[in-house]
Amino acid sequence: MEFALSEEQVMLQDSVSGYLKSSCSLDVVREGVAGGITKQADVWQGICDLGILGIIIPGELGGVDMGFLDAALIAEALGRAIAPIPFIGSAIMAPVALLSGGSEEQKENWLPKIASGDTVFGVGVTEQIARRETDGIVYSDGTLSGKAMFVVDGIDADMLIIADDSGALHIVDANSSGVTRRALKTIDKTRAVAEIVFDAAEADTLPRSKNDKEPLLKTIDAGRIMIAADTLGAAQVMVEQAVAYAKERKQFDRVIGSFQAVKHMCAEMASDLEPCRSLIWYTAHTVNDMPEETRALACHAKAHLSEVGRDIAKTATEVHGGMGFTDLLGLHYWFKRVGLNRQLLGSPELVREEAALAQGW
Repeated sequence: MEFALSEEQVMLQDSVSGYLKSSCSLDVVREGVAGGITKQADVWQGICDLGILGIIIPGELGGVDMGFLDAALIAEALGRAIAPIPFIGSAIMAPVALLSGGSEEQKENWLPKIASGDTVFGVGVTEQIARRETDGIVYSDGTLSGKAMFVVDGIDADMLIIADDSGALHIVDANSSGVTRRALKTIDKTRAVAEIVFDAAEADTLPRSKNDKEPLLKTIDAGRIMIAADTLGAAQVMVEQAVAYAKERKQFDRVIGSFQAVKHMCAEMASDLEPCRSLIWYTAHTVNDMPEETRALACHAKAHLSEVGRDIAKTATEVHGGMGFTDLLGLHYWFKRVGLNRQLLGSPELVREEAALAQGW
């Protein structure tokens, strides 16, 4: 059996990549970063028009009803472009939470709005992965209190899905009374993550998440797979830029790519990254077709891409020499995207421990 992308999947990724190449250039990213914008309006509108925000949402609820492999291909394309838009939290994690834990009324209300881009969701589950310097999130009498850290897409969000201390998921209006949010400063200025404080904020619980952690775990797994795919795209660009630079930059009247040391650096990056592609594809494939394998594979994909991505970011910068640290080439934007991805939803050390537990070790 040949495991490869279908013609439709290749066309999907090419379409998204082509749009981003024309509409989300490095200059557009720079402009957004300079203005503190993590939801670039023109790019966002184009993404909405392409319909990819509804990639995993059923057709009867306004989506296009495609699979997680298709979503991973889109995430990879967004990573290549370091696109300053909310996607992983709003278009992937929030729909997974609603589909697995929400009531029919909640699905019918929110999923069409997510698919159309009318409503952006932020997702806060970090306290269920690793809690630091916070008392967590407490649900009582229909309200949430506490602090959620590293809420994905939290700054640009209209609505929030937040996990409480028991693992139950709740929908909260991001602009309601009792909700205070601030942007967390990270190295990646293209991605919005937030600290959100709840003070008896009104919350609508996803009923199937009350006594079952499966909706929470599926939400985390989906986010990790998309983050790994995003890192794959960013790392691939860094390899390509390093190879292109090595073919042009001259020292001692020779292009540096002709030197054995530089050849080996580029070859090792390519050989380290290529197997990651099949790991991402297979992991995303299991979500719809072999869900019993997804938990461990999502952990492995997130941890492995975090390590490989970091090494490639470092090596690609070294190939560029001093130029790699300048804003002229902009290599640091991909470097920082990879760096934040490494920590979001769990560091590789923590995620590998979860993978071991998922496999019964």
